[in-house]
Amino acid sequence: MKKVIQIAGAYVGIIIGAGFASGQEVLQFFTTFGWPGFIGTIVATFLFAFLGMNITQIGSRLQTQSHKEVVNHICGKYLGLVVDFIITFFLFGVAVIMFAGAGSTFEQQFGIPQAFGSFIMVAMTILTCYFNVDRVMTIIGSITPFLLILVMILSGYALLTTEASFSNLDGIAQQGSSAASNWLLGSVLYVSFNITCGVAMLAVMGGTTKNEKHAGWGGIIGGLGLGLMLILINVGMFTRIEDVGTLDIPMLYIANEISPVAGIIMSIVLLAMIFNTAVGMIYSFSARWMKPEGKKFKGLVTIVGLVGFALSFVGFTTLVGTLYPITGYLGFLLIGAIIIAWMRSKRKNRTTEKKLSA
Repeated sequence: MKKVIQIAGAYVGIIIGAGFASGQEVLQFFTTFGWPGFIGTIVATFLFAFLGMNITQIGSRLQTQSHKEVVNHICGKYLGLVVDFIITFFLFGVAVIMFAGAGSTFEQQFGIPQAFGSFIMVAMTILTCYFNVDRVMTIIGSITPFLLILVMILSGYALLTTEASFSNLDGIAQQGSSAASNWLLGSVLYVSFNITCGVAMLAVMGGTTKNEKHAGWGGIIGGLGLGLMLILINVGMFTRIEDVGTLDIPMLYIANEISPVAGIIMSIVLLAMIFNTAVGMIYSFSARWMKPEGKKFKGLVTIVGLVGFALSFVGFTTLVGTLYPITGYLGFLLIGAIIIAWMRSKRKNRTTEKKLSA
């Protein structure tokens, strides 16, 4: 059970910084569709659990130390090269986005210069990646319960204090700018870029246990946890759509509405979310090129982190608006390959059972 919870907590912690942190992602992929967006959150929850289970089980089966082994297993040699490139590119890209986002958060809430705020996050990320994967998982997973509690408080506050009727909120929400043409595409696209972001660390996490059942349950529980967070944030966004519809960081607005202290706490939690994802991305990206042990790996982590810091000056909004949609569509290749691998595995198991029974 300890290993299951560890994997589940790390799964939530890794994904949450890239796809949940500001609330803006949930706003564009779910809230702006109105009521159908809530159906989309349920679809996304199922996909998070299903895909998380499969990736962690494959990682456990192969005892992998890098996502490349998992990708080649489910995609084959040639498609695997394409998907591996997409994932590797996105790992580094998300890390850069996290560094830029940290700088923006430090500057907006605390008045710290953006460059200095980004450098603080880079330094913390590099130092954390020096530890082994179990230590990284423990650090990431330990923060997750605090994130869930805070989101529950903010969403509950938004729901209880809303003054507009749900029918009016639905109309206002659908006037916003969406990231997809319909709620179903939006939910699948959202899961796609998040799974592309998390598949590398999920594979490595699965490889830390030889028990496929434990690995699978870690993926399922982590996926359900992500779904719960998604539903709660969507509730908060929907009930406050009049106020947050045009803001860059909607969740921070709701926190500051409660009190300035809540705003500060939310800023700290946002930075923790960003830190979670940055660590997962830099560690996984580096593990793709080199085994995570020894001074050479630490040297690679340091170089990757500093290069990411330099690229973060492109700007948070520009990076998010460019990278996430592209990667979401490209990630459909990965999701399709995982589903096909699952179907083949089921067919193989049925064939084996028939032979044994005969």
